[in-house]
Amino acid sequence: MLAIDTNVIVRYLTGDHPIQSARAKALIEREDVFVSTTVLLETEWVLRSIHDFSSQRIIAALRAFSGLPRVRIEAPASTVAAFDWAEQGMDFANALHLANAAGCDSFVSFDRTFARVANQLAASKPGTVAVRLP
Repeated sequence: MLAIDTNVIVRYLTGDHPIQSARAKALIEREDVFVSTTVLLETEWVLRSIHDFSSQRIIAALRAFSGLPRVRIEAPASTVAAFDWAEQGMDFANALHLANAAGCDSFVSFDRTFARVANQLAASKPGTVAVRLP
């Protein structure tokens, strides 16, 4: 299994560099690849900030990529939860942070918007960690 970097996933998803994109596609089709949570988070940022993808397009692309037969995501359960929450309007990074905090008493943040959105979603999904302000 090979661990891959953000730029490989971005090339695969965007096709923005003909040579590198073809190499990324070939690699992902022939090798088992591992994607760490940090690489996934950075990929979302690059697609949003550099490629101007909408949140919905990013989540759809990352969800499809994560489901490819040769792709293994570091934390699949929390990643799926983060995808779900991001589709419901939560910032992806915050959703991923919150999903990875499963089992904690609460998640503490100064971000009031994050707390409000997360707690609304948590109310509809038992077992979700609540966000509280310090």
